[in-house]
Amino acid sequence: MPDPIVITRSIAIDPSEIEETFVRAAGPGGQNVNKVSSAVQLRFDLNNSPNIPEGMKRRVAVLAGKRLTKDGVIVITANSHRDQPMNRADALERLVGLLVAGSHVPKARVATRPTLASKRRRLEGKSIRSEVKKLRGNPSDTQ
Repeated sequence: MPDPIVITRSIAIDPSEIEETFVRAAGPGGQNVNKVSSAVQLRFDLNNSPNIPEGMKRRVAVLAGKRLTKDGVIVITANSHRDQPMNRADALERLVGLLVAGSHVPKARVATRPTLASKRRRLEGKSIRSEVKKLRGNPSDTQ
Protein backbone atom coordinates (compact mmCIF):
# COMPACT_ATOMS: atom_id res chain seq x y z
CA MET A 1 0.00 0.00 0.00
CA PRO A 2 1.49 3.40 -0.97
CA ASP A 3 2.30 5.97 1.69
CA PRO A 4 -0.26 8.71 2.32
CA ILE A 5 0.43 12.15 0.84
CA VAL A 6 1.14 14.50 3.75
CA ILE A 7 -0.50 17.93 3.57
CA THR A 8 -0.03 19.14 7.16
CA ARG A 9 0.94 17.42 10.40
CA SER A 10 -2.65 16.34 11.01
CA ILE A 11 -3.95 16.04 7.43
CA ALA A 12 -2.89 13.47 4.85
CA ILE A 13 -4.68 12.13 1.78
CA ASP A 14 -4.66 8.58 0.46
CA PRO A 15 -3.07 8.20 -3.01
CA SER A 16 -6.13 6.15 -4.06
CA GLU A 17 -8.19 9.39 -3.85
CA ILE A 18 -6.19 10.80 -6.79
CA GLU A 19 -7.04 9.71 -10.32
CA GLU A 20 -4.50 10.27 -13.09
CA THR A 21 -5.16 10.15 -16.81
CA PHE A 22 -2.52 10.64 -19.46
CA VAL A 23 -3.20 12.64 -22.60
CA ARG A 24 -1.17 13.88 -25.51
CA ALA A 25 0.49 17.18 -24.79
CA ALA A 26 1.04 20.22 -26.94
CA GLY A 27 4.32 22.07 -26.73
CA PRO A 28 7.93 20.83 -26.54
CA GLY A 29 8.81 17.30 -27.60
CA GLY A 30 9.07 17.37 -31.39
CA GLN A 31 7.64 14.32 -33.16
CA ASN A 32 7.43 12.59 -29.78
CA VAL A 33 4.42 14.78 -28.94
CA ASN A 34 2.33 13.00 -31.56
CA LYS A 35 3.18 9.52 -30.27
CA VAL A 36 3.42 9.64 -26.49
CA SER A 37 0.79 10.65 -23.92
CA SER A 38 3.08 12.62 -21.65
CA ALA A 39 0.64 15.20 -20.24
CA VAL A 40 -1.06 14.35 -16.96
CA GLN A 41 -4.59 15.24 -15.96
CA LEU A 42 -4.90 14.77 -12.21
CA ARG A 43 -8.36 14.59 -10.58
CA PHE A 44 -9.03 14.88 -6.85
CA ASP A 45 -12.58 14.65 -5.49
CA LEU A 46 -12.51 17.42 -2.90
CA ASN A 47 -16.16 17.17 -1.82
CA ASN A 48 -16.03 13.44 -1.06
CA SER A 49 -12.58 13.31 0.53
CA PRO A 50 -12.94 11.95 4.09
CA ASN A 51 -9.53 13.29 5.19
CA ILE A 52 -10.15 17.00 4.55
CA PRO A 53 -12.12 19.08 7.12
CA GLU A 54 -15.15 21.08 5.94
CA GLY A 55 -13.60 24.52 6.55
CA MET A 56 -10.53 23.58 4.56
CA LYS A 57 -12.72 22.25 1.72
CA ARG A 58 -14.39 25.67 1.44
CA ARG A 59 -11.07 27.53 1.41
CA VAL A 60 -9.53 25.15 -1.16
CA ALA A 61 -12.63 25.45 -3.36
CA VAL A 62 -12.18 29.24 -3.46
CA LEU A 63 -8.45 28.92 -4.17
CA ALA A 64 -9.00 26.31 -6.90
CA GLY A 65 -11.23 28.67 -8.89
CA LYS A 66 -11.86 27.39 -12.41
CA ARG A 67 -9.91 24.19 -11.73
CA LEU A 68 -12.86 23.01 -9.60
CA THR A 69 -15.74 21.33 -11.44
CA LYS A 70 -19.41 21.65 -10.47
CA ASP A 71 -19.17 18.21 -8.86
CA GLY A 72 -16.39 19.40 -6.52
CA VAL A 73 -13.53 17.68 -8.33
CA ILE A 74 -10.22 19.51 -8.69
CA VAL A 75 -8.68 18.97 -12.15
CA ILE A 76 -5.00 19.85 -12.61
CA THR A 77 -3.33 19.43 -16.00
CA ALA A 78 0.46 19.33 -16.24
CA ASN A 79 2.18 19.32 -19.64
CA SER A 80 5.21 21.55 -19.20
CA HIS A 81 7.74 18.69 -19.27
CA ARG A 82 8.57 16.24 -22.05
CA ASP A 83 8.36 13.12 -19.93
CA GLN A 84 5.42 11.65 -18.06
CA PRO A 85 7.05 11.12 -14.62
CA MET A 86 8.05 14.80 -14.38
CA ASN A 87 4.54 15.91 -15.38
CA ARG A 88 3.06 13.55 -12.76
CA ALA A 89 5.33 15.00 -10.08
CA ASP A 90 4.48 18.56 -11.20
CA ALA A 91 0.72 17.92 -11.07
CA LEU A 92 0.95 16.29 -7.65
CA GLU A 93 3.13 19.12 -6.34
CA ARG A 94 0.57 21.68 -7.53
CA LEU A 95 -2.29 19.77 -5.87
CA VAL A 96 -0.38 19.53 -2.58
CA GLY A 97 0.49 23.25 -2.79
CA LEU A 98 -3.18 24.09 -3.31
CA LEU A 99 -4.22 21.95 -0.33
CA VAL A 100 -1.46 23.40 1.88
CA ALA A 101 -2.56 26.94 0.98
CA GLY A 102 -6.15 26.02 1.86
CA SER A 103 -5.11 24.52 5.18
CA HIS A 104 -4.05 27.90 6.57
CA VAL A 105 -6.88 29.54 8.47
CA PRO A 106 -6.84 33.28 7.75
CA LYS A 107 -6.43 35.50 10.77
CA ALA A 108 -9.64 37.31 11.69
CA ARG A 109 -9.39 41.06 11.19
CA VAL A 110 -10.13 43.13 14.26
CA ALA A 111 -11.83 46.40 13.39
CA THR A 112 -10.15 49.44 14.99
CA ARG A 113 -11.07 53.10 15.04
CA PRO A 114 -8.78 55.68 13.43
CA THR A 115 -6.76 57.75 15.88
CA LEU A 116 -7.31 61.48 16.30
CA ALA A 117 -3.86 62.19 14.80
CA SER A 118 -4.61 60.10 11.70
CA LYS A 119 -7.92 61.94 11.24
CA ARG A 120 -6.10 65.29 11.45
CA ARG A 121 -3.44 64.16 8.95
CA ARG A 122 -6.13 63.03 6.53
CA LEU A 123 -8.00 66.34 6.75
CA GLU A 124 -4.78 68.38 6.38
CA GLY A 125 -3.91 66.39 3.26
CA LYS A 126 -7.38 67.03 1.84
CA SER A 127 -7.16 70.79 2.47
CA ILE A 128 -3.69 70.98 0.87
CA ARG A 129 -4.97 69.06 -2.16
CA SER A 130 -7.98 71.39 -2.33
CA GLU A 131 -5.71 74.46 -2.42
CA VAL A 132 -3.58 72.94 -5.19
CA LYS A 133 -6.68 72.28 -7.28
CA LYS A 134 -8.04 75.78 -6.66
CA LEU A 135 -4.81 77.27 -8.03
CA ARG A 136 -5.30 75.35 -11.27
CA GLY A 137 -8.47 77.29 -12.11
CA ASN A 138 -8.76 80.46 -14.20
CA PRO A 139 -7.17 83.54 -12.57
CA SER A 140 -10.50 85.40 -12.85
CA ASP A 141 -12.29 82.67 -10.82
CA THR A 142 -10.12 83.13 -7.71
CA GLN A 143 -11.04 86.78 -7.15
